[in-house]
Amino acid sequence: MDGLNEVTQEKRRRRLARLKSGHDGSGGWQARKSEIARIDILDAAIECFIRLGYARTTTSEIARVAGLSRGAMVHHFQSKRELVKAAIEHLNTKRLEDFRRRISSIPTDVNHTEAGIEAYWQHLISPDFVAFRELLGAARTDPELEEMLRPAVTAMEREWYDVARSVFPEWNKAGVDFDIAMDLTQFLMEGMAIHIWLGGDHPRYRRTRDYLKARLKEMLGLSAASPMLARVELAG
Repeated sequence: MDGLNEVTQEKRRRRLARLKSGHDGSGGWQARKSEIARIDILDAAIECFIRLGYARTTTSEIARVAGLSRGAMVHHFQSKRELVKAAIEHLNTKRLEDFRRRISSIPTDVNHTEAGIEAYWQHLISPDFVAFRELLGAARTDPELEEMLRPAVTAMEREWYDVARSVFPEWNKAGVDFDIAMDLTQFLMEGMAIHIWLGGDHPRYRRTRDYLKARLKEMLGLSAASPMLARVELAG
């Protein structure tokens, strides 16, 4: 035995199964094996950011979680900086795919604005957003991480904006109000998502999302102005 724990051995078994399932005999075995190992490393890095925090994440721990030797990991990433940069890009891709998947699953016979808010909320309380939030917090005092993270955040926000425009065509006629609606939604919802990890899913969050839905429909001209939610009693 090489001293790897049972979890690592299981990861290796799963990697082999994925290789066999995707092998078509065309000679691409090594390339597929390399790509799967690379993705496993990036997924392991994200898992470590969530479980340990950025500051405590080491390349040795990432290799262990990925079920690879450190030498095998260095074959893919020569330095921690290179690995972290790739992990940030991988996280961006995963977040965008998750957002698209949740939005595309919204039924056609429901209010898209209301359902979209709830889909975005579920995205924000997912582990991938926790990883992003961890990196964002660590970047405040880590100039090197900040340098890597800033362009990724900008790219993610641009992609999120484009996806929202494509899946909510009824918003496009709003013109400049669309930009305000997007900023309001992002800043308010992400703030709630950060707070929820401190105190659980309080009824206040549902009340605030309902209020946001009403205001967005007004801003985007999707409904007549409705009264402020003064009748809603404060919970807790």
